Amino acid sequence: MAGTRVKARGERFAVFAECLLTGVWIAVASLGVVTYPAAFAAGARHLRRRTAHEGGGWREFAADFRAALRGGWLAGLAGWAAVAAVFVDVQAARAGIPGGPLAGAVGVVALIGLVVAGLRAAAVWAPGARWRTLLAGAGRRTVLDPAGSFLIVGGLAVVAVSAWFAAPLAIAVLGAVAAAAVAVEERYLHR
Repeated sequence: MAGTRVKARGERFAVFAECLLTGVWIAVASLGVVTYPAAFAAGARHLRRRTAHEGGGWREFAADFRAALRGGWLAGLAGWAAVAAVFVDVQAARAGIPGGPLAGAVGVVALIGLVVAGLRAAAVWAPGARWRTLLAGAGRRTVLDPAGSFLIVGGLAVVAVSAWFAAPLAIAVLGAVAAAAVAVEERYLHR
């Protein structure tokens, strides 16, 4: 009985450690600025393999990253365009333009929704999947599963607080966000 509990704790710690390592891999793969969707997709697939007790390591992550990058860089470019649009909205709000505060608030909420949908799409990515199809399905799940979406927002908040507290910690926590997205998608499938 006690041996079983120790083994379960050890397995949970191993998954946590794998999440932190995956976060470092995601951060390194995201250095290409528009590569972050592919990096999260490869990280999520790596974590799905590890939790299913299948093999996987850096080489498999790198192969998944290259495969996800084929269409993922366009999703990354679109994400940066959305950030730029929200930046303009927030600047309008700060400048005192009539309707600016509403436009800024709507823009920030929409950006958060897009980030959640992007993470949900990355969580279910598999080689050969089209990003447009993944993002459309993830957008629907983001709206239809608000509890899961709020869980991912909570994970993003942990990254933000970690970055505020100690920037290097935020890098490792990126893997926990990928794991949260994978868990939310698994939860959604089994509802």
